[in-house]
Amino acid sequence: MLLCKTVYKPWMQGFNRSFLRFIHSKKSINHISFIKDETTCVSYNDVDSFQNQIVSQFLDFKAGKIGEHPKATFLSMQFHPVYTLGRRQRNTELINRLQAGKADVVQALRGGQTTFHGPGQLVVYPIVDLIDLQIKPRTYVSMIEQSVINTCEHFGIHGTHTTENTGVWVTDDDKIAAIGIHLRRYITSHGVAINVNTDLRWFDSIVACGLKGKRTTSFEQQGISVSIKDVESYFIKTLWNTMSKK
Repeated sequence: MLLCKTVYKPWMQGFNRSFLRFIHSKKSINHISFIKDETTCVSYNDVDSFQNQIVSQFLDFKAGKIGEHPKATFLSMQFHPVYTLGRRQRNTELINRLQAGKADVVQALRGGQTTFHGPGQLVVYPIVDLIDLQIKPRTYVSMIEQSVINTCEHFGIHGTHTTENTGVWVTDDDKIAAIGIHLRRYITSHGVAINVNTDLRWFDSIVACGLKGKRTTSFEQQGISVSIKDVESYFIKTLWNTMSKK
């Protein structure tokens, strides 16, 4: 079972730049990585607050409140164990049961239903203006899915695909990546969670994403040993290259 030994809160420390990585292409992007190493985890609520600050900058620019256009920003991290519920979920029994466990439980703005985030899982939140990039919302989700498929293929997991259910699947019953996004005036938030070496037992307490009879898998369970930093680097580059070519 992978455990996180440290909590890193760069937004409270003036952004220690030794922990920042920037990727530049024809269209500029900021990539802020909160993954110092395999054991570095952050609080879901802290990242959510930071994410909302960046979204607010985009909205303020659209409203004419600020003059400088914010840069597209990707946040990447792994969280301390947390169950997140979609914005429309109101299952009191489920919430009470999960709160009795060892993980936090929070209500998220994203669509979808209950999922788990924790150590060994790469979470990426792209914060971009889809109008600027001339990308439709459905196309955006497809770009995330295809970037996950390309990443899996690169590291040796072949045959991953999409189904009628959002996300990326190794088989029609085994999901390796979950997607849940939120849009406000075409500004994206939240994003994708890719299971690298996640302890999959955390998913036993829920019906992941509300899909009964389906399972959750990971790179590790598929026999692929790879660091979360390597998956992070390849996925971020792949997704941004796809989006910036549009």
